[in-house]
Amino acid sequence: MYTVATLYKFSKILDPFKIHNDIRLKMKNLSIYGTLLVGEEGINGTISTISDENLNKAIAFIKQLKGFEDTDIKYSSSDKNPFVRLKVKLKKEIVTIGDESIDPTKIVGEYVEPKDWNNLIDLEDTIIIDTRNKYEYSIGTFKDSLNPKTTKFREFPKWINKQKFTSEEKKNKNIAMFCTGGIRCEKASSLMKKEGFKNVYHLKGGILKYLESIPENQSRWKGECFVFDDRVSVKHDLSEGTYDMCHGCRMPITNIDKESKKYIRGVACPNCFDKTSEKQKSRYKSRQKQVDLAKKRNQKHIGPKEEVFN
Repeated sequence: MYTVATLYKFSKILDPFKIHNDIRLKMKNLSIYGTLLVGEEGINGTISTISDENLNKAIAFIKQLKGFEDTDIKYSSSDKNPFVRLKVKLKKEIVTIGDESIDPTKIVGEYVEPKDWNNLIDLEDTIIIDTRNKYEYSIGTFKDSLNPKTTKFREFPKWINKQKFTSEEKKNKNIAMFCTGGIRCEKASSLMKKEGFKNVYHLKGGILKYLESIPENQSRWKGECFVFDDRVSVKHDLSEGTYDMCHGCRMPITNIDKESKKYIRGVACPNCFDKTSEKQKSRYKSRQKQVDLAKKRNQKHIGPKEEVFN
């Protein structure tokens, strides 16, 4: 059984290049898999290992960095390693909203602990906003939450502008935002404060912390939670979910989708079959063949591009 740790922290890093190298070497020595993003605004990532001792050492290393002592960590598990390799990347933004003036280290909304979340979203004057992408929303969300229908987080500011919130709403409505692990809704809360919203809240630790903390019989969560690794989704108990992923378009798919004539394993699904050319399909088929051959040789293939959105 592999332990998976999802983490992030907005905190200014004066020398991100050095921190990036230090983290990369430490994670490699501890046989850590996953992806970590390092930038001037902080650290974001998801990592895994079969050794809890090594994972604890990796977390301890990150927490000893100046400004990262209280880094938010969410734990889950997987029967298999959800990552094929370790990647530590240097980035301008550890989660890309496309506006560098938005700075959660200077202005941000108010954290809401998972135990208090239900009370907030049950209030009549609360607007609940899912800051994730539409394919994540499609397999699970909180009841009555708004779906911005974005394909990338950087589209979120445009969606906010299109809503034409009134000055009265900005002053009096509660804005309750959430995402997978807390990082997107925290950055979105900084945007909302900048746009003049007064009562801005975001779920601390995100959906993953909520599912970890709240008994299912008291939960407002409906469905499964999309995660950016080979598990694709997790259930309320944080065990591996029921969805698979189309490696042609990176959309979550069900067993019913796989029965479609437009499903080709590793190539296409009903969501993307008509949107990709025969040349693309041929390339994806070749990639899938290499993946299958690598598995037969008991080797790891680099696989499709991994993303980090917590």
